[in-house]
Amino acid sequence: MTPEHHSPTGTDPGLVPPPGCPAHDRGPGGLRRLYGPDAENLGSLYEQLREEHGPVAPVLLHDDVPMWVVLGHAENLHMVRTPSQFCRDSRIWTPLLDGLVKPDHPLMPHIAWQPIAAHVEGDEHLRLRGAVNGAISTIDPRGIRRHINRHTQRLVNRFCEEGTADLVSQFSEHLPMAVMCEVLGMPDEYNDRIVQAARDMLRGTETAIASNAYIMDALGRLTTRRRARPEEDFTSYLITHPARLTDDEVREHLRLVLIAAYEATANLLANVLRMVLTDPRFRAQLNGGQMTVPEAVEQSLWDEPPFSTIFAYFAKQDTELGGQRIRRGDGLLFGIAPGNVDPRVRPDLSAHMKGNRSHLAFGGGPHECPGQDIGRAIADTGVDALLMRLPDVELDCPEDELAWTESMSSRHLAELPVRFAPKPPQEVTLTPGRLPVPPPRNSWQVGTHQPEPAPVGRPAAVPLPQPGPAPQPSPAPEPVRPRGAWRRFLRWWRGY
Repeated sequence: MTPEHHSPTGTDPGLVPPPGCPAHDRGPGGLRRLYGPDAENLGSLYEQLREEHGPVAPVLLHDDVPMWVVLGHAENLHMVRTPSQFCRDSRIWTPLLDGLVKPDHPLMPHIAWQPIAAHVEGDEHLRLRGAVNGAISTIDPRGIRRHINRHTQRLVNRFCEEGTADLVSQFSEHLPMAVMCEVLGMPDEYNDRIVQAARDMLRGTETAIASNAYIMDALGRLTTRRRARPEEDFTSYLITHPARLTDDEVREHLRLVLIAAYEATANLLANVLRMVLTDPRFRAQLNGGQMTVPEAVEQSLWDEPPFSTIFAYFAKQDTELGGQRIRRGDGLLFGIAPGNVDPRVRPDLSAHMKGNRSHLAFGGGPHECPGQDIGRAIADTGVDALLMRLPDVELDCPEDELAWTESMSSRHLAELPVRFAPKPPQEVTLTPGRLPVPPPRNSWQVGTHQPEPAPVGRPAAVPLPQPGPAPQPSPAPEPVRPRGAWRRFLRWWRGY
């Protein structure tokens, strides 16, 4: 939207609401701010915006920069699936071009354009996205689940003898990083420091720049090693892909994959665990076998998506969306959380979604999350393994005392204290690897197993030859061949 007109709905910026009016504390043009004291409960604010403006609403970002927020489920899908009208290239954003967005704007790390697959279009997008997709396709689903289970056991070993734990700081913030370090090919880099660095840079603290430098240094060393000596991991496949990514492109995409997967999955793990521990419907269904952990994961992706909004999409031309006139250069927030509770698709928010995957948690269109199945695997395998180790785990505080930290981009569970009967640690020594593939059978056999031939190099014992002609043994009767299942079925079918 154009900077000279802060109200795309036609409100005169010069008209100031009188004192006592509900809109008195709003920004220019009476627009609501998505930051500050009036935005402490964004879920409630989104519903007020939906009631006032419909599925697409005008809002203000920090420094009163104008923006649209897309609240409707269908409108969000149209935006992300129509690259001819909307893109993620912030270089066409009108407020940025006109100097309204300063270099030190708090949201600049989210909005600033980078030469990565998430921001480019056309042939360049196909090249970079093709390399990422190709590398992800080499990940063995069963192998990654073994890694998830092994790291879950290791993390639980750290606190299982205590009888109490915080499943946010001691589990959900660690498991995704441990698994992603394995996937990328840098298991030795996983430690408390890299977890703290990832959390620090995402929270935008004073040390965020130093934390980012720490992670980029680790990824730079990994790129150098794999460029010289590729191995069987994501980074090596990214480097050797026919797209021929440069070292800078490799590092930036490793950072994108690592941080996006880490942030999303850490939130998802915490939210699923909270749901299982606090909602009696889910715990009872899980214990009774009526609901699987993957179904609980999908329900959490509807109710508490890891990212609330995505910064941002930009209009490539004048268009219309949700009844609003969108001008070329306008910015739009991809509203995942408000879109997931759109009353047109979820009239009853208490209804169980039964594994429905049409939520917006992983986006859609050309920029849909390519690693969503990895995130799901970490969440459902990790939660399942934790519940197997600690079947009596319970919340260690009243549910209404759970605290959250919320921003426009995400909503984090601060702590999840639990208690359980102390358990002994389990042995976790072997590193999951690729198991040897058994040789193919010459033919299928149904029924009684036949003896295997003696292995090569260890011949069966035979009597030594004796001098003179050997006596001819009398012919023995042919042994009765055991009937297999198929032969028994045929005899039954023929009435024998």
